[in-house]
Amino acid sequence: MRYYIADCHFYHAQLNDHMDHRGFADVTQMNEYMIRKWNEKVRKNDSVVILGDISYGTPEENEALFARLQGKLYLIEGNHDRFLRDKKYETDRFEWIRPYEELHDNQRKVILSHYPVMCYNGQYRLKHNGEPKTYMLYGHVHDTTDQRLIEQFQSITRSTMKKGMDGEMHPVPCHMINCFCMYSDYTPLSLDEWIRNDADRMQEKAAEAPDLSL
Repeated sequence: MRYYIADCHFYHAQLNDHMDHRGFADVTQMNEYMIRKWNEKVRKNDSVVILGDISYGTPEENEALFARLQGKLYLIEGNHDRFLRDKKYETDRFEWIRPYEELHDNQRKVILSHYPVMCYNGQYRLKHNGEPKTYMLYGHVHDTTDQRLIEQFQSITRSTMKKGMDGEMHPVPCHMINCFCMYSDYTPLSLDEWIRNDADRMQEKAAEAPDLSL
């Protein structure tokens, strides 16, 4: 099984106290909770694609941390993965480390980047039933105003009509999913699980939105 997750920020105390307001007593409690949630889901032979910012720890701290995380690790580089700047750091724990990647997952393409890509490769490719053949998975923006803007962009894009190869007008497809760890309670999820998670989260937000027609 392959799972995805973004922006765990192990050892990054500031994100617990500010920005994300994760609510843990301290960074040790945060780390231990995330390790437990990870290992409850991931097994030894599973693959986990980390969409950047896995840890803010020192190379020594990260070596011990990564040894405790189950699964085969694949890292899309994030701006806070500062341990990668240490040329002496051994990266053997990772199957690969890349700034960007495109993979196939159960007959669908996934575009993988730490940063959201608004116009991504394969965006217009759809199955005969209208379901997308390609998903753009990203991180970086956490649950911030930037994420709200991306959600607005997707809504505008999906409501925009464009003439297709068949000469008919169709809505422009846009299927971007923020794999932010807090959206899944710090648990790596499969592509199908992230699709459901994203849909459920959008549905909940729509239900909470005020009725402006009154």
